[in-house]
Amino acid sequence: MMLGQPAQEQAQQSTPQQQTIPDGPKPQTIPDAPKPQALPVGPVTPGRGTTPDSNGDSSTSDDSSVPNKVPETAVQKADDAKEPEVPEAGQGPGAFKLIVHTNFVEIPFTVKDSKGHPVAGLSPREVRVYENNLRQQLSLFTADPFPLSVALVIDQSLGFQVMEQVNNSLTALQGAFTPYDEVAVFTYNNGPKMVTDFTAGPSARLTQALERSKSTGREMAYIPGGGLNQNISVNGGSESYIDPNTNSSHGRSQLGIQNLPREPHTLNDAILAAGTALAKSGAGRRRIVYVISDGKEYGSTAKLSQVVKYLNTNKIAVFGTLVGDSSLPIIGFLDRVHLPLMMRDNILAAYAYDTGGNFDGEFRQRGIETSFAKIAEEVRTQYTVGYYTHEPFVDGKYRPVEVKVLRPNLTVLAKKGYWPTAEDANASGIMPAAK
Repeated sequence: MMLGQPAQEQAQQSTPQQQTIPDGPKPQTIPDAPKPQALPVGPVTPGRGTTPDSNGDSSTSDDSSVPNKVPETAVQKADDAKEPEVPEAGQGPGAFKLIVHTNFVEIPFTVKDSKGHPVAGLSPREVRVYENNLRQQLSLFTADPFPLSVALVIDQSLGFQVMEQVNNSLTALQGAFTPYDEVAVFTYNNGPKMVTDFTAGPSARLTQALERSKSTGREMAYIPGGGLNQNISVNGGSESYIDPNTNSSHGRSQLGIQNLPREPHTLNDAILAAGTALAKSGAGRRRIVYVISDGKEYGSTAKLSQVVKYLNTNKIAVFGTLVGDSSLPIIGFLDRVHLPLMMRDNILAAYAYDTGGNFDGEFRQRGIETSFAKIAEEVRTQYTVGYYTHEPFVDGKYRPVEVKVLRPNLTVLAKKGYWPTAEDANASGIMPAAK
């Protein structure tokens, strides 16, 4: 503090001077800019926009705006002119099906060793498939089991004793199937008859069908008379000697020896009826005709070659259990080799050979019961190969096929050829289903 200065001035000098802050810039207004105007908004109508151009009535709102939809081309206008095909009521998507041109061939086969046991553990490199003597490139190889669709065919024209054995063994048949399998039952005597349509393997419906399939059998035919039907003549026929141990009417009949007509065994018709039912089963299932019979055939309308063609066309194999005289080793061997100029008494062997199946001959009831499980196991352990053939499917010609395994002392059971199916010959595309 300096002496001599007034107190008021000294107080002003001790207080620091405050700086003045200028005001912020004011917003500049453009006199020519138009003022924003509110758009007219009316009440909202369902299905329409809030403005005239937002409801899609016109392709463009004005010259400077973006179009709200793509302009239609000539192709789009032509498609719009076509009316869509409307299926009938209740059909829905089932009225249409996708048909794809394919030349894929599927061959199931069984491999057995020298003792007749199935061989497991084969690899794709050990299998060769030939069609028309040309090796095919495999596109599928699997040993996975398939669910079975089995049409069971029971012969009711057997003799009394054999029929009784079959009736007693039918209770063991149902145990060979799983819940994933479906079974239909057919019987035949003078003609085929469906006992039940396809049902689950362990179902009570199949149990009842097998019970209804039991029959008393048929009495075997015999020729009356025989070697002793003529009496002994003495002195050129003027006198005759009648054996008291024979009927006095022997030798006096004017008809002589009478030939009885052959009894019908319509096995061809029965297998064809079973195959027709199997052809309707869904894809992805193994189709099997299982026959319990002596293999004899007489009186059928269908022929063996016709039935075999139908089975191979629809991928159906024939397996079976031979009973009666045909199951004996000697008779069964003659039926398998089929010597020239000899009539085949057992045609079940021919069906199994031509369709890639197999059969088991059993003479006793215990063997018949175990045969069911043996055949079922053989079917489930089959291998499956597939390839794309280079042959045109539209010609419908028979194609011989051979499956070989590169291991010694093994037997391969497979069908010897196939006919292309009608559905494989269709062109690809989507079209209405057949009505």
